[in-house]
Amino acid sequence: MTNLDILGWAGSALLIWSLLQSRLLRLRALNLAGCIVLIGFNAAIGVWPMVGLNVVLAVINIWYLWRMLATRHDDKTYQVVEVGTGDEFLAHTLRLHHDDIVRFNPGFAWDEDARRDAAAFLVVSGDELVGVVLFRTAGDGVAQVILDYVTQRYRDFTPGEFVFRQSRYFADRGCHTVITPPGMQAPYYARLGFERQGDSYVLVL
Repeated sequence: MTNLDILGWAGSALLIWSLLQSRLLRLRALNLAGCIVLIGFNAAIGVWPMVGLNVVLAVINIWYLWRMLATRHDDKTYQVVEVGTGDEFLAHTLRLHHDDIVRFNPGFAWDEDARRDAAAFLVVSGDELVGVVLFRTAGDGVAQVILDYVTQRYRDFTPGEFVFRQSRYFADRGCHTVITPPGMQAPYYARLGFERQGDSYVLVL
């Protein structure tokens, strides 16, 4: 097998691997990488129709990547919808994603104690669920986050920020400080102005 053959197989493997990704950003990035490799491979062996095809696919991937990155912090892309703590769709979402939720939030429990003085928000993009944020008032103006979860497709983004950067969600409940769950895996809060305190992050509004 020549180096050129290896290049062709590598490009094909990248394309196949990209289609196995559940995260949208990762899917597009890997697909773009595969297209670029196959452009070089097919140009080297002179298969110009395949060069043209991969050039078009690369442009499409670049377009979608640009849109994803340009709108990831745009209020028009994501909306926050408050729901009741006993909402059936919320309960369905927590059941459906339970195993994934506890993987990133090991101490999560949505029981009667957690629901007391709690608020629930769904982060959506159009009609698609993107994430869930649950918090409860813990006294002394503190909002204790119970859950900040993002579905797999949107995990390369930070849609929870649309709840945290809107202080009215907390101010309406008399809260001026937000504390995240302790021990959360792969937290992103430092980018939103939270400060690390022990196993949690704290934001003063």
